[in-house]
Amino acid sequence: MRYLGLDLGTKTLGVAITDKTKTIASVLKVIHFKSEDYDTALKEVVEIVQSYNIEKIALGLPKNMNNSYGFASERSLKFKDKLEKLVNIPIILIDERLSTVEAENILLNADMSREKRKKIIDGVAAEIILETLIKKEEN
Repeated sequence: MRYLGLDLGTKTLGVAITDKTKTIASVLKVIHFKSEDYDTALKEVVEIVQSYNIEKIALGLPKNMNNSYGFASERSLKFKDKLEKLVNIPIILIDERLSTVEAENILLNADMSREKRKKIIDGVAAEIILETLIKKEEN
């Protein structure tokens, strides 16, 4: 049994997964889809859930800095509603404010080129979201 972390954008979905002990998170993939074609992304997530025997999902909730919900938050909430109808496992919303900034800093510190960063940043953000869930459960 493993956990899955998701970072939803308008054209990409970063996906991270834990090891079987649920202590280490790593990037699994970045799903690319046509702008706001979330059904394509949902289909791939369902396949991953089944293939890897996922028992819980951490979905990033991009709140505004004042803790309010904006367009991006609504997108994640709608995605969660659709995903809940397709999988019978808990989907935990994780406040992801600044997770993409943190991911960008990690990749910059690794001296990665802009082109390479662009390809994996959403996966790294998903990894950060998943690590947040792991830390919450440890406490």
